[in-house]
Amino acid sequence: VLSIMTILFRNIFILFLGCLPIISIGQSKLVLKDISFVFEYKDVTGTVSDFRSSSTVNIDNFSESKFEGSVGVGSLKTGNFLRDWAIKGRKYFNEDQYPRIEYRSTKVSETAEGIKVEGLLTMKGTTKPLVIYFKSAGKELSGTAELYTSDYGISIKKQREDNKVIVSLEFEIE
Repeated sequence: VLSIMTILFRNIFILFLGCLPIISIGQSKLVLKDISFVFEYKDVTGTVSDFRSSSTVNIDNFSESKFEGSVGVGSLKTGNFLRDWAIKGRKYFNEDQYPRIEYRSTKVSETAEGIKVEGLLTMKGTTKPLVIYFKSAGKELSGTAELYTSDYGISIKKQREDNKVIVSLEFEIE
């Protein structure tokens, strides 16, 4: 009787372990489509890539999602080689010392307008709160965020308001 109970318990345990992937249905990964930005003062546009992410997205319940990723400063492009070279240098982004820009969510919530992702952005060794607002359309997420580069020690212009950047993010949920 004991061996039958042992076999039965083992089979139930194996069956339970086999069901674990079903428990995590809804968890998906983000695939980058595009990250672009507009430096408003001079209407300079650009892109950044070299995206790495350990994000998990639950499309059934976004509040259970985690947004975490980084981009390489070296991938920053504005369409002007000399400007790109200058902003990656020590005076601005200091790519040699700070090669990546990182983001980690602290709270994800669904609102009437879409998905609100609160988190921490680290750029040039400075970490500050940053909110990204996403809209979901099927398996695509489109997000925007506003930041001031001067808050991160990157003062391209003297006045804070002249350092405003609008970031647009496009992801596919896989």
